[in-house]
Amino acid sequence: MPLARLIYVSTISQNCDAQDLQDIFTKSREYNEERKITGLLSHNSDYFLQCLEGSREELNHTYNHIVNDPRHSKVTIIYYKEIHSRQFGDWSMGDVPQTHLTSLLNLQFSGSTEFKPYELSGKSAYLMLLELKQHLPSE
Repeated sequence: MPLARLIYVSTISQNCDAQDLQDIFTKSREYNEERKITGLLSHNSDYFLQCLEGSREELNHTYNHIVNDPRHSKVTIIYYKEIHSRQFGDWSMGDVPQTHLTSLLNLQFSGSTEFKPYELSGKSAYLMLLELKQHLPSE
């Protein structure tokens, strides 16, 4: 089955608190491990930017689950590509919190010093996540 990479952005619901975020991380890591999905999630208090890699079938199934999760809205695919190998294979779901999202890094990949993932091109989002990956330990 072909591998694919999917990057989406979404807006975190106002009623999504720290416990909800922890629940997302815990359950997603278990879910992704079972389905051989790898990836990286970058976020602040307003937005998620996530890259998922895995079989095309598993990514489609996972994305449909994500779209229906009430803890965020406006889920939008900004990048989708069939791939030959994974770039984020070290994590079932690596987590990059706001503290790693520096103004300089945001400016490097977008027109703003603020984290505004809806304004990123798919390629810029991918390159930003690759840069963030360099600062995280493997799971």
